[in-house]
Amino acid sequence: MTRIAIIGNAGGGKSTMARQLRDRLGLPLHAIDQLQWRPGWRPAPKEEFDAAHARLLAAPQWIIDGWGDFAAIEARFARADTIVLVDYPLWRHYWWAIKRQCACLFRPRVDGPPGCPMLPMTGRLLKMIWAIDRHALPRLRALVAAQSNTQKQVFHVRTLRERQAFFRTVERQMSV
Repeated sequence: MTRIAIIGNAGGGKSTMARQLRDRLGLPLHAIDQLQWRPGWRPAPKEEFDAAHARLLAAPQWIIDGWGDFAAIEARFARADTIVLVDYPLWRHYWWAIKRQCACLFRPRVDGPPGCPMLPMTGRLLKMIWAIDRHALPRLRALVAAQSNTQKQVFHVRTLRERQAFFRTVERQMSV
């Protein structure tokens, strides 16, 4: 595990998982949100995002957390040796997203894009979670499933038990 792509719907704990992997494996961590957003939630120019994303992918080691467009996801999957799809039931994504939004009342999000306050985006976030679940996740699941036929390690995390099993696999691989 030297190039890990973590993806899934908002509020599923991807960033927490990515930080835990960074701490265990010592790999550099990159959040896609920080590449694709400018202060005030203004999108970064596509050319700028694409160039920064390509630089990340060219590195020998990384953990990349987040989305981008499907072209970026496909490029990331092509370069990754490990793919983790965080895919809990929709209610869990909503619950954890709401908890995170409430926590932002007291402290800024650790890995959020600079100059992008989370709380004003709550309504948009909740709509986005629904749209991703209904429209983007079927395509993403198919893309992840296609990676299972390669030499990559693919983890589809749908339950907390599967999350624990994933981290046990990480620990086992570290001890080899």
